[in-house]
Amino acid sequence: MSDASAVSAAVLDDLRQESEELDLLVAGLNAGGWALPTPAEGWTVAHQIAHLNWTDEVALLAVTDPGGFAGKAAEAAAAPETFVAEAAGEAVAALAPDALLVEWREGRARLQDALRAAPPQAKYPWYGPPMSVASMATARLMETWAHGQDVADALGVTRKPSTRLRHVARIGVRARDYAYFVRGAQPPAEQFRVELRAEDGTTSVYGPEDAAQRVTGPLLDFCLLVTRRAHRDDLSLRAVGPDAERWLDIAQAYAGPPGKDRPRKGER
Repeated sequence: MSDASAVSAAVLDDLRQESEELDLLVAGLNAGGWALPTPAEGWTVAHQIAHLNWTDEVALLAVTDPGGFAGKAAEAAAAPETFVAEAAGEAVAALAPDALLVEWREGRARLQDALRAAPPQAKYPWYGPPMSVASMATARLMETWAHGQDVADALGVTRKPSTRLRHVARIGVRARDYAYFVRGAQPPAEQFRVELRAEDGTTSVYGPEDAAQRVTGPLLDFCLLVTRRAHRDDLSLRAVGPDAERWLDIAQAYAGPPGKDRPRKGER
């Protein structure tokens, strides 16, 4: 197995585990549980799972039929309101809970199979930059974790941070410049140093050691920030330098518009 294949397989294993953990949260819910509102305005638990199902299906299309994906991307650009409704999974969210759960399980299994069979170094189109198998799997893991956080918040569940958070942090760091571009701003030319502490005592480090612009803090808090699942004021992240300070206000790990910031604790 090549190095690229091994990396892709490892990320896909983590993606499967992340999905299975979320599956355990929702599998036993009754109809009322699926209808609970989540912190995302207008989205219930069912919408969160339906969105993950929709994104898995679109990712599958990008891998197996890039031309077909290009057509959907063009439709999205031409009719953004329709795209938003599709992305929210409105049609799938209306399914009975058992049917929705089956849709999501089968869809993510199809994507797993396609990504494992795909050449690991190939590039596939996406709404942001084209992605390799490992990058596609990392993006799916990031989104699964983020929407899983919305579900956990709706259910009043505190999830134990896993080592899989390193994938979320990595894509958040790599998407630094995108956060500026999506806001019509020019990113800083110099690299930042990012040092993130996990609960097991390990540290994830990115960027040159002598960088003037720095971000430090808990790994979990950084992941909550770059997925925009918590207000910065509620997180223990420290920025050194004006550019790093600005980045923490706009950082995002996902493609597309930033959306609304989450309110501070006590303002909800």
